[in-house]
Amino acid sequence: MIEILTKEQGLTNGTSKMRTGNLGDFSGVPIEQPAIIDLSGDRVRTLDYGGYLARIDGVARLLQNIGLERGTRIGLIGRNRLEYLIAYFAIMKVGLVAVPINHRFPLAMVEFIICDSDVRLVFGESDFLEAVPAGVARHSFEEIADITADVPLPAVEPEPDETAMILYTSGSTGRPKGVPLSHAGQRWVIDVRSSMADYGAHRLLIAAPLCHMNGLLMSQMAAFNGAQIVLLPEFSAPAYIEAINKYRCTWITSVPTMLAMVAREREKLASADLSSVKIAAMASAPVSMALFSDVAKIFPSAMVVTNYGSTEAGAGIFGQHPEGMPRPPLSVGCPLPQIGFRLIDATGKEAGEGILQLKTPAMTKGYINQPDATAKLFTPDGWLNTGDVIRQDKNGFCFFVRRADDMFVCGGENIFPAAVEGVLESHPAVEQACVVPVPDELKGTKPVAYVVLRASQSVTENELKQHFLAHAPAYMHPRRIFLVERLPLSPTNKIDRSVLQKRALEQML
Repeated sequence: MIEILTKEQGLTNGTSKMRTGNLGDFSGVPIEQPAIIDLSGDRVRTLDYGGYLARIDGVARLLQNIGLERGTRIGLIGRNRLEYLIAYFAIMKVGLVAVPINHRFPLAMVEFIICDSDVRLVFGESDFLEAVPAGVARHSFEEIADITADVPLPAVEPEPDETAMILYTSGSTGRPKGVPLSHAGQRWVIDVRSSMADYGAHRLLIAAPLCHMNGLLMSQMAAFNGAQIVLLPEFSAPAYIEAINKYRCTWITSVPTMLAMVAREREKLASADLSSVKIAAMASAPVSMALFSDVAKIFPSAMVVTNYGSTEAGAGIFGQHPEGMPRPPLSVGCPLPQIGFRLIDATGKEAGEGILQLKTPAMTKGYINQPDATAKLFTPDGWLNTGDVIRQDKNGFCFFVRRADDMFVCGGENIFPAAVEGVLESHPAVEQACVVPVPDELKGTKPVAYVVLRASQSVTENELKQHFLAHAPAYMHPRRIFLVERLPLSPTNKIDRSVLQKRALEQML
């Protein structure tokens, strides 16, 4: 077990000591550097870092003039666009707390988040501000689009544990939970990740929603390293391919399902030049070997990597092998030496495969207004319990296995959807699979699968069942396998299992 370093001990890999600097302040970046290509409107908008910082300071001064108390929560709602990032950084720069809200959440959930986090003002797209409850102040992104400051605004210096933002979990299994994250913790992540790669040399494509850690983190990494981003308002496979081709993006980041959808755009891919991509990263969900291989073929000049992070624990968990060994396919990397890391098996002992538990400077202190959920998040000795099962090989490389809580019982046998999906995805015709349980009078529950085939491949349901039975126990086999063109996405671009669960119940009647 590796013990966590204290703030005073700092980092051990040659980077600076952990800073408590403001997460909204990246004013050290050369102002002439190109910052953003915004594809959200009818015309393409570009901005250098001088213009970026001036607009952030303009909105920051607007917030100062309103006279809000330090620590007041400010909401953000809308699709990805320049003003979203400007408001996000401005909020934190003046000592307020940013609360990104997913615009695809239902109205009741948006209202819950605003009330739960005590949001007093919301910046957003006009179309989505209608969801803001009466009595909460609001400013449209259009109102702040041209606000600038002539004189740079000094950033508020945060206290060591001061909250910078509150991110909400998806709420797919209940009401969403607010996760407060500190300036110091997120600046630590930026420092650690900046030591691993030269972000400043890249043009990053961001299509994941800015209400989610995936998109926000890459925006932060770009800002603090002076990199340029190409910002899509939302993901669509054709627009994603076109943006890479037209703007010569060198670093792409995505949820795996996004690139699975890209892989199916055969005509668009055939006419595009994607050789500019040097890093193709997938995170936030499991990746199949079939998809990993397809991504490597689509981006022949790229290093394909799978990453791991969580809203509660942050993204400063895994990195390169300490002796420089190449990362195996599907591995999320090796544990960073600066964190506490352990895998706990079913007996409660440390093992080579088990539930990932962590101690890191970036992890949350707990959920807001949910003491019971917070108590379950931490072990009695203070480790954050991620709920994810991770396997570590003899060389130290780690692999995501499954969620610890996704098991269901079929005829007295424990079934883990990820295990069933893995067998299906081992068929050469299969790109992705998703397995959900449905009720059964005899078995209690039984597995049903939804499968997306690789481009130009064909296979029957019976052939897939025979493949499964040849490679896994019969009790695990999906009782029905439905072939679909694509899997439904949640508001954070992950596979929406709740939609498939409902669909399976209807189809199995």
